[in-house]
Amino acid sequence: MAEKKRKLRVGVIFGGRSGEHEVSLQSAQSVLAALDKEKYEVTPIGITRQGGWLTGDPMTALMAGQAAAAQPATLLPDPESAALLQVERMAAQPATMSEVAHLDVIIPILHGPNGEDGTVQGLLELAGIPYVGAGVVGSAVGMDKAIFKAVMQAHDLPVLPWKLVLKSEWLADADGVLEAIEAILAYPVFTKPANLGSSVGICKCRSREELRAGLDEAAQYDRRLIVEQGINARELEVAVLGNEEPQASVVGEVRPRRVFYDYVAKYMTPPGSAEESELLIPAPLSEAQADQVRELALAAYRAIDCAGLGRVDLLMDRQSGAVYLNEINTIPGFTRISMYPKLWEASGLPYPRLLDKLIELALAREEQKAALKRTYEAGPA
Repeated sequence: MAEKKRKLRVGVIFGGRSGEHEVSLQSAQSVLAALDKEKYEVTPIGITRQGGWLTGDPMTALMAGQAAAAQPATLLPDPESAALLQVERMAAQPATMSEVAHLDVIIPILHGPNGEDGTVQGLLELAGIPYVGAGVVGSAVGMDKAIFKAVMQAHDLPVLPWKLVLKSEWLADADGVLEAIEAILAYPVFTKPANLGSSVGICKCRSREELRAGLDEAAQYDRRLIVEQGINARELEVAVLGNEEPQASVVGEVRPRRVFYDYVAKYMTPPGSAEESELLIPAPLSEAQADQVRELALAAYRAIDCAGLGRVDLLMDRQSGAVYLNEINTIPGFTRISMYPKLWEASGLPYPRLLDKLIELALAREEQKAALKRTYEAGPA
């Protein structure tokens, strides 16, 4: 009788020290529910707002805001371990650790800084555990909007005019910064933290007064601030899947009923309300337009060395039809109603199978890395 195949041991990390903590919990709930329990032995791993790691039932603990209800945990940067460890702390005694689970692969569902920016990916590289999504470089470049735009320009890919403002510059000489922005950009403009997603800290500014307020808002979340030229645009999104040979989904379009597709529109607007954004899948585009948008999305994905998955956001000028790359999310929202899984559903890849594919891609990438030489012996001179 054939031996029953062992289930793959999958860790799912969520929460985190980010303004997108709640969004991460929503995404992770959907992922945990959709992972096939016949294939996978799933271990949830929570991270508190303060950065503490949790095991046991971390989702319930984080949702309730009661981290003490779960068990402290840690992951060592040791490839000989590859295990999630529970930490036991007792008064006047050294902490002890015991293994919770030996993990075959990890799905990081961490949006924003300290999760989507290469930090957790670096830990997983040191721990030698395969993980879903982009590596350290792709994650970091995708997270920082200014560096992403600079890379796009280096690859001759179209982006709208923009300017980077350091928080230190803004605090030292606000009037000088405003004058420098107005010299190269015309109202309206958008102000954004360079390293945050889910539209947190983003403002549309139609005047100097609003620009001042917008930069103050963005500066609460990051030391690097972006000011982008606003245009009368259609907001397009493409889901990309794959490693060296990525594939693009059908193109989707977001039609916000608020001033723009902000955090409230994405996560807080009740279904069926007057302010609910309209999601069009596929977007009403000509075949040539859709092909152009998909090719730009793939080019951006390759340019930052993305892997596994990414949602590429683009803008199409309503007057000229010109298309511009806006940003890439290397860990996009992953609830069942989020655009990334909805785009793949419309492209013929249902949610549970999408998760299977992401895990397969993570393991395939790890195989590639494992085949690389890690020692060097110089030959004779």
